[in-house]
Amino acid sequence: MKEFDVKYLSDRITYLAGCDEAGRGPLAGPVVAAAVIFPNDFYLEEINDSKKLSNKKREELFPQIMENAIACSVACISHGKIDQINILNASLLAMKTTIQRLKIKPDLILIDGNKSFEYDVPVIPIVKGDSKSFTIAAASIIAKVVRDRIMNRLSEYYPEYNWQKNKGYPTRKHFEAIKYFGETPLHRKTFLKKFYEREKIKISPGGTTRL
Repeated sequence: MKEFDVKYLSDRITYLAGCDEAGRGPLAGPVVAAAVIFPNDFYLEEINDSKKLSNKKREELFPQIMENAIACSVACISHGKIDQINILNASLLAMKTTIQRLKIKPDLILIDGNKSFEYDVPVIPIVKGDSKSFTIAAASIIAKVVRDRIMNRLSEYYPEYNWQKNKGYPTRKHFEAIKYFGETPLHRKTFLKKFYEREKIKISPGGTTRL
């Protein structure tokens, strides 16, 4: 993975930023992006695509990434904004925002996916970048850990939905909780439309659901 990043370095490209997001698929909560710039000689073999790592391993790597990065930032886009601009645009906005928050301006930006955003330095989208690029993989770990911690905290306010385990993703028990308790103020309404139509659930004027 390090070799993948090294090929982008040159006399004109010293600071390479990797960027990724977590939380495109959940029914509730924010989408979170992270960006990381490492010293060019830094390498940690255990860093990999966050989806391939256990929660325990991600938590172990999180402080190591933060301590060794020369710049790292995070951005969250709320469920409400996701409903307004759709999840693709919200994900790109989160990634662009986290790049803007870096204390060091990168010379080149690698992002996970096949879509990009406009910026004043080159941005290269990499399909499955979190399993190819060392810096994108590191960013994926930071984004995933931060988002999981957010959902764990929010779960304390809405324990019925089991967010501490499903992190807002569309599991069977999560759907069952929505059917029984209705949606919360933190659910992405646009993500629930098909579910409501399939289950013939009507939406009350207050925004909650009822059978």
